[in-house]
Amino acid sequence: MRKTYRKVVVGGTFDRLHLGHKALLRKAFEVGEYVYVGLTSDEMIRNKPYAEKILPYELRLKDLLKFFKVNGYSNYRIIKIHNAIGFAGSMKSLEAIVVSEETYKGALVVNRAREENGLKPLEVVVIGLVKSSLGPKISSSLIRAGLIDPFGRPLQWKRNSPKDV
Repeated sequence: MRKTYRKVVVGGTFDRLHLGHKALLRKAFEVGEYVYVGLTSDEMIRNKPYAEKILPYELRLKDLLKFFKVNGYSNYRIIKIHNAIGFAGSMKSLEAIVVSEETYKGALVVNRAREENGLKPLEVVVIGLVKSSLGPKISSSLIRAGLIDPFGRPLQWKRNSPKDV
């Protein structure tokens, strides 16, 4: 099957790799022959919700590598990023950016930076949000808060389990 783009970019923190992250990454590999993954540095995540619970860069990197290996993906490069634009604002050969509905505005910021650098804007490929049973989306914040698991299922409080009755 022919891919739509030669080189695509996707970026994120990818903390507690969940179904939403996996859908985003799968879409990137579906549309791109080669996928560049911008993985946020530890410094960049300090102001995120429950930042103290975000896994360190090396563990997030390891989880991504494991996901790629399990899925047979080999046509990628992971690059540490230190700001929201990362390398996508200056890498001439990129053709598209893959984002979720939630991160669409980030693609616009990247394209503005590219235009300021005299580069062609990227095509924007948008996926829908993956729903959680607790709300409109699965998110790393809800996972870090202990409210859902990486599959979007609510976590049960142990004191309410039948074994404790």
